[in-house]
Amino acid sequence: MKNELKNALVPAVRRLTGASAKSAASSQQPRSGDFQLVRQQVHLQDTKKVEKHLPDILGRALARGWIDKDFRAALTRSPKQLLADYGVFLPDNIAVRTETTQNQRQRIVVYETQPGGRLRRLLYLQLVMMAGK
Repeated sequence: MKNELKNALVPAVRRLTGASAKSAASSQQPRSGDFQLVRQQVHLQDTKKVEKHLPDILGRALARGWIDKDFRAALTRSPKQLLADYGVFLPDNIAVRTETTQNQRQRIVVYETQPGGRLRRLLYLQLVMMAGK
């Protein structure tokens, strides 16, 4: 089961009990099991890299937001800052916004600011739950 969790889109968090929980709660350092969007810092310097790599990263962020209301709130409040907090750095001309659709699903839209201040939508992501038989 450990290998299954290793490759999970949104890793499961182990619940701590007793003294371990108190020790972890008092520690300011993140635990090794904490959620990570990326394994190491990512600097996407241009639009092509943003279009190539950001969909996977944002997909993980949307999935985490689906199960973690605090993460979803931070993503809604300031998506670009949240990405930076998790080690994903975007160029200044890239804007990231969240929207909520009519069916209450969160969607992330990525824009590029072009000369003259005009916004061009690069991509948008939204998780869709599907079931099959």
